[in-house]
Amino acid sequence: MKFKASQIAEILEGTIVGNPDAEVSELAKIEEGKDGSLTFLSNPKYTSYIYSTKASITIVNDSFEADQTVSTTLIKVKDAYKAFSTLLEYYNQVKLRKSGIEQPSYISATAKYGEDVYLGAFTYLGENVKIGKNVKIYPYAYVGDNTVIGDNSTLFAGVKVYSETVIGKNVTLHGGAIVGADGFGFSPNEKGEYTKVPQIGNVIIEDDVDVGAGTTIDRATLGSTIIRKGVKLDNHIQIAHNVEIGDNTVIAAQTGVAGSTKIGKNCIIGGQVGIVGHITIGDRVKIQAQSGIGRNVKDDEVLQGSPAIGYSDYNKSFIHFKNLPKTVDLLHQLDKKVNKNG
Repeated sequence: MKFKASQIAEILEGTIVGNPDAEVSELAKIEEGKDGSLTFLSNPKYTSYIYSTKASITIVNDSFEADQTVSTTLIKVKDAYKAFSTLLEYYNQVKLRKSGIEQPSYISATAKYGEDVYLGAFTYLGENVKIGKNVKIYPYAYVGDNTVIGDNSTLFAGVKVYSETVIGKNVTLHGGAIVGADGFGFSPNEKGEYTKVPQIGNVIIEDDVDVGAGTTIDRATLGSTIIRKGVKLDNHIQIAHNVEIGDNTVIAAQTGVAGSTKIGKNCIIGGQVGIVGHITIGDRVKIQAQSGIGRNVKDDEVLQGSPAIGYSDYNKSFIHFKNLPKTVDLLHQLDKKVNKNG
């Protein structure tokens, strides 16, 4: 796809300084720009590159004034970084604009879907599936019986959505995500053998949720596992049965949340965090990477460590931990002096 400077300026409501017919077909960092590429300058530390970049078009802030000759066509905007992000989003939408039903694919006779859907090759839609408008389901995706998917949602290649799942509008499930698999429910008997407890609940994913590649969200034993509006889940996260995650909470990769735990709104949870089951985490909580959470957490707490303690307490304790060998040596020296004098 090629775009002219005039088209880009119209999208960004910017002003062109240079050639309005300059064309670009790819994006690049300013220091790596080449003919036919588009870049941007927002950080002053990279200003020197604007005089040497080979990029055909560069987006800059309105305040930028060149003190040397530039060969790149400039598009001046209020906020270059934000404008470039807007352009990336627009480019992505154009790139992913697909429609139609590819073959081979299987669509149950009872499945229903809205206008402008895209179903990639080898997709499967089960009984009574309901899919909204402008939904994109990429090749090798599976959508189980009685599942509902809202408008403008996207399931990338290899996504598996088990039966009875409810997915809202503007949801993205990245490749390999699995939604609705059985929760880890087993009951031991007197012989120490484990019997599977049927998992007959479902998963509900509300609007504007993003689920990363390889992430798994288990169905509830009874009731629902719920991912609230605006939640963002990174790659390779495990969400167990009957978990509830509040609005706009973000969780980084390799975190695991055990069954029936409730996480509040607007929380930020780092990578490789382990959270035990049957606890409640309040709103606006921040948990540093590799922490272990084994207790209820109040609103606005900031935690680190395993088991996690208050963030500032952890940092103070870590200073003492680093000095522990010196402290031990000092204690040995004092002990020798006491014994000698004694």
